[in-house]
Amino acid sequence: MGKIVIDGKSLTIEKVVHIARGNEEVIISEDAYDKVRESRKIVDEIVKNDVVKYGITTGFGKFADVTITQEDCKTLQRNLIISHACGFGEPFSIDETRAIMLLRINNLVKGYSGIRVETLNTLIDMLNKGVTPIIPQKGSLGASGDLAPLAHMVLPMLGEGEAVFNGERMTGKKAMELAGIDIIELTAKEGLALINGTQVMTAVGVLALYDSKILLEAADITSALTLEALRGIRDAFNPAIHEIRPHQGQINTAENMLKLVEGSTFITSQGDIRVQDAYSLRCIPQVHGASKDAYRYVREKVEIEINSVTDNPIITREGEVYSGGNFHGQPMAIIFDFLGIAMSEIGNISERRLERLINYQLNDLPAFLVKKGGLNSGYMITQYAAAALVSENKVLAHPASVDSIPSSANQEDHVSMGTIAARKARDIINNTYRVVATEMMAACQAIDFREGFKLGEATQTAYNEIRKEVQFIEEDIVMYKDLDLCTELLKSEKINNAVNDIIKINI
Repeated sequence: MGKIVIDGKSLTIEKVVHIARGNEEVIISEDAYDKVRESRKIVDEIVKNDVVKYGITTGFGKFADVTITQEDCKTLQRNLIISHACGFGEPFSIDETRAIMLLRINNLVKGYSGIRVETLNTLIDMLNKGVTPIIPQKGSLGASGDLAPLAHMVLPMLGEGEAVFNGERMTGKKAMELAGIDIIELTAKEGLALINGTQVMTAVGVLALYDSKILLEAADITSALTLEALRGIRDAFNPAIHEIRPHQGQINTAENMLKLVEGSTFITSQGDIRVQDAYSLRCIPQVHGASKDAYRYVREKVEIEINSVTDNPIITREGEVYSGGNFHGQPMAIIFDFLGIAMSEIGNISERRLERLINYQLNDLPAFLVKKGGLNSGYMITQYAAAALVSENKVLAHPASVDSIPSSANQEDHVSMGTIAARKARDIINNTYRVVATEMMAACQAIDFREGFKLGEATQTAYNEIRKEVQFIEEDIVMYKDLDLCTELLKSEKINNAVNDIIKINI
C-alpha cells in the first residue's frame, strides 16, 4: 500500500487498521505542516508577550488561575506529563497503541494545537519505526481527554516510561535510542497538545468497530448454516415481510439469508415440516438487522471523530485562543456503549441457536451432536461456555456513559467514561466471536449428521472453509483447540471473503 498521507481530514477506519495492524508508514502533507507551523507561531507570541491563556501560560484544571512565567513553561509541560501518567492495569495491545498514536497525530496536524513540528515528527518517527509506548488500559475518565493513558504515550518521548521495540519491552529511553530517535524537551502548550483529546477511546473503538463488521457478516453466514442444519423455513425471509417494516438492516439481513441458502435442499417452506420456526431462527433479520443499523450509526460518528480537533484550548487561524469542551468524550462514550449493546445481542441470539442445535428435545438430531452419547459429551459443555460469555456480555453491556464522577476539585464536574465504554465494546465483541464460532462448529457438525441434502452454494463455500480447519467430531476431543481455530478463522475474514466472492453480504 505504501506510505499513507496524514492531513487531518481524510483518515478512514480502514486506513487506521492498515497502519495499526499492517504497520504501514505515514507521512504528513506539506499543507498540514504549514498549518502546524502557523499555529505554533501564535503560541510563541503568547509566551513572548506574557499573555494569560489557559494551558499555555497557566496551570491546568483547577489550577487554571495560576499564572506560569516564561522560565517555568518547560517545567510546567514536563510536570504535566509525568504527574498525569498514573494509569493502571494491563497495557493496550500493540495495534491499539499504534492507533492511539496515529489518531493523536491526525489531530495535531490539523493545526489547532500549537505543537512544534519537531515534537510532532518525534511522535511520527516512533510510529513509523515501531517504538510502541506501554499504555495501561485503566485510568481515563474520558473528559479533559484521555489524560492518563496519553501521558503514558508521551513518556518515551521524554526518555521516561516504557515501550516495546522489536518485540521486546524495555525502558522508553532505551527504545528511543535503539530506534535512533532523539529525546525531546517539551515547551509551552506541547504537553497539553499531546494529551488533551479523545484518541484513546476512539482508537480502541475504531478497531472494535472494524472487527464488529467482520462479526456481523460472519453471524449471517453462521445463522444460515444453522437454519439449514435445523431444516428451517425460508418464508420468514420473504421480502414481502420486510418491505413493510423497512429498517435497512432488517431488509439487508433477510436478503442475505435468502442468498446464502439459495440452492439448498435442507431449507423448507412453511408447512413442509412445521408452520413456524423459533424466534432465534425466524427473527434473524430483525435482531441482526438492528445491530447492523447500530453499526452504521456508530461508524458515521467515528468517522467524524477521527478527523476532528479535540484539544483545549483551541488555537484558531485568526490567532484566538478559546477554551471549550471538545475533549469531552460523550459523543464517543454513548456510541461505544451502543456498539457494545448491539454486538452483545448478536452473541445472545447465537447462543440460543446453539442450544437449538445441541438440545435433542428441540430437534431431530443426536443429543449434543455426538455419536455414543453418554460415553461422549460432544457439544454439551460448549453451550455452557457460550452461555457464560453471553452472561458476561450482559454485565459488560451496562452503559459506562451514564456514570460520572467529578474531578479536579469539582472544576471538571461531568465526565464521559468513554474509554471504559470503548474497552467494554471491544471485550463484548471478542466474547461474541467465540460464541458465533461455537455455533458455526455446531452447525457444521449437525449438517454432517444429515444425509441426502445439499447446502446452498454460499453456505457450502463457508462449510468448506471451516472444514479446512476443524473436522467432524466422532468422539470427544480436547475441545478448546478446535474452538480456538474456528474463532481465529472467523476473525481472519477467510470465510467472509470466500462467501463474498459468490454473493455480496450487505451490512
